Amino acid sequence: MTSRPQRIAHLDMDAFFASVELLTYPELRGQPVVVGGGRDHQPQVNPDGTHEFARIRNYKGRGVITTSTYEARALGVFSGMGVMKAVQLAPDAILLPVNFDAYRYYSRLFKEAVATIAPQIENRGIDEIYIDLTDMPGETLDLARRIKQAVKEATELTCSIGITPNKLLSKICSDLQKPDGITILGMEDIPSRIWPLPVRKINGIGPKATEKLAGLGITTIGELAAAELELLQIRFGRSYGSWLHDAANGIDNHPVVTHSEPKSISRETTFERDLHPRQDRDALSEIFTALCVRVAEDLKRKGYLGRTIGIKLRFEDFQTVTRDITLPDYTAEPAQIRRAAGECLRRVPLDKKIRLLGVRVSALQQADNLRPAQESPQQDLPFSHLSSND
Repeated sequence: MTSRPQRIAHLDMDAFFASVELLTYPELRGQPVVVGGGRDHQPQVNPDGTHEFARIRNYKGRGVITTSTYEARALGVFSGMGVMKAVQLAPDAILLPVNFDAYRYYSRLFKEAVATIAPQIENRGIDEIYIDLTDMPGETLDLARRIKQAVKEATELTCSIGITPNKLLSKICSDLQKPDGITILGMEDIPSRIWPLPVRKINGIGPKATEKLAGLGITTIGELAAAELELLQIRFGRSYGSWLHDAANGIDNHPVVTHSEPKSISRETTFERDLHPRQDRDALSEIFTALCVRVAEDLKRKGYLGRTIGIKLRFEDFQTVTRDITLPDYTAEPAQIRRAAGECLRRVPLDKKIRLLGVRVSALQQADNLRPAQESPQQDLPFSHLSSND
């Protein structure tokens, strides 16, 4: 019996965060919109019911762009860009605050919609999934159209889909006809459709590798495919060099993984201004406690308990420090997480302003299989061992 050729789809929601915001504010359609503000940038409602929106040129502080509409991208504003750089490129762009509750809601909706048609799904993040269509009946194009229609009906949002024999190629192809596109390729299409693309289109080739390849005269995927394997292994190491060669030739054997256990659950926040560990002690304590509470909520919602509690601090000079502690029992209680995180904090010299603060719980087990630790009396809050007069 001949096995069926693989049909792996990569579905990527189009400008997901920004598109969700446009559902709330449809009057912004067609305008350059940037998502990345804070609570201060919440749209104001005028007496006549219209909205007054913040402009990115008025942004104060430090931050990065979470996402942008395609109109903002046409002006050069992309996710991960510093806000102040975006101000230079598109000063009149609308600025909206991040609303992760809404994004998670629509993420769940689109994944549930896809599962009604094709249940073999690998969750890759809030706005993208892989789908194994190999054993699904029906023509590939028809399946793609049905999936897109189901997503549209469930969310009012569009997505782009790439379908190829493997995950690596499908990830590339979902980006080729954005927005609202479908790209279906076979291995025979690699020379004409994949090789002319820049090497950075391969997921796993970052800026440093791109620069290093350019130094070898390799800028396209086709040039990378034609490079000698031995040269790539010498310049990039045996493992990564071999992977580069395989990836450029469209070779990828990674299966669609429909279930995986998380290794850790964390929350962190970057401050709009660096906070002083003593002068801003109360604010830091409140933020730290809130992070612990949100991690505890995440654990309970996902059905996990954890034993190892860790913290992450990034100081004003960008030095990053982590500490962790392992508890005798598993927990998902916010007070216990906060107390353990406070113990970790006491092991860090707090002599510089803090830029980022995070809390992490690892060594996870499913809650159904364990009895959680009993709550113990409240102790000092984080940062309370510091005097504001120090």
